[in-house]
Amino acid sequence: MEKITVYTDGGCSGNPGPGGWACVIIADKTPLQLSGGEKLTTNNRMELTAAIAALSHIKKTPSLSDIPVEVNIDSQYVKNGITKWIFSWKNKGWITADKKPVKNKELWMQLDELNMSMNVEWNWVKGHAGIEYNELCDSLCQKEIALHR
Repeated sequence: MEKITVYTDGGCSGNPGPGGWACVIIADKTPLQLSGGEKLTTNNRMELTAAIAALSHIKKTPSLSDIPVEVNIDSQYVKNGITKWIFSWKNKGWITADKKPVKNKELWMQLDELNMSMNVEWNWVKGHAGIEYNELCDSLCQKEIALHR
């Protein structure tokens, strides 16, 4: 297997409100679906949680842990955060460009640790654009939101 392909999504009904996250991990052409949710959360927290869940699962699975990962995510917040903004946040003590504490710092720290210990490529994909596994993640998120209402 040359790489693992991952799709993630997160969202909530109201922001904050009941939320859900989901990911599909495709290794050896076999898709694995993971999802979860919370009663009171934000869209950004759920997007981050989906990415963390996917990478955590891969990292703790010995047969997958050393294989490059391609993450396809429809959140510009997470994609830009982990590939661009995080370096400045860490250098400034987790303070943003407008001198405010980074929101969701504990999730960013988890994602950063996973990202730095793995070979991860981050790709932004347009949400609600008919991309099979992105649509599946969205559907799983909606089910989780309903469960946590």
